[in-house]
Amino acid sequence: MKPRHKRLALVGVGLAGVGAIAALVLNAFESNLVFFYSPTQVASKEAPTQRVFRIGGLVQEGSVKREGVQVSFVITDTAKTVPVRYEGILPDLFKEGKGVVAQGQMQGEVFLAREVLAKHDENYMPPEAAEALDKAKRGDQAYGQTVQGIKP
Repeated sequence: MKPRHKRLALVGVGLAGVGAIAALVLNAFESNLVFFYSPTQVASKEAPTQRVFRIGGLVQEGSVKREGVQVSFVITDTAKTVPVRYEGILPDLFKEGKGVVAQGQMQGEVFLAREVLAKHDENYMPPEAAEALDKAKRGDQAYGQTVQGIKP
């Protein structure tokens, strides 16, 4: 084998190795990706049924029911509601009427949360949750909806 062919083979093996590493990294990234959905999107069946995702909004007043470490509550974006079940200790800042983000998956019509995150001060809300609440208050049905020909 000539030196030129050896170099080409070495470059080919190197490119194949880099391609394999890139494929593995992208696969790991995709499997760990968790999307955010609002209660309106979950109610309209836009959320995946077999994958883990996050849902965020406000804890509906009067909806929290505790039985030991099992807690059930309702998340709302003021337009739609989604019942949530969680087994574990809730964050100290978890309260009715306050913002919350839960991670888990749907089981029928109930969201089974694996993790519940409460907002950390009175001014903070995740950008996705704030946008979903604003959208629900305005009554928009889709992002980018035009009002008098002007995009928001």
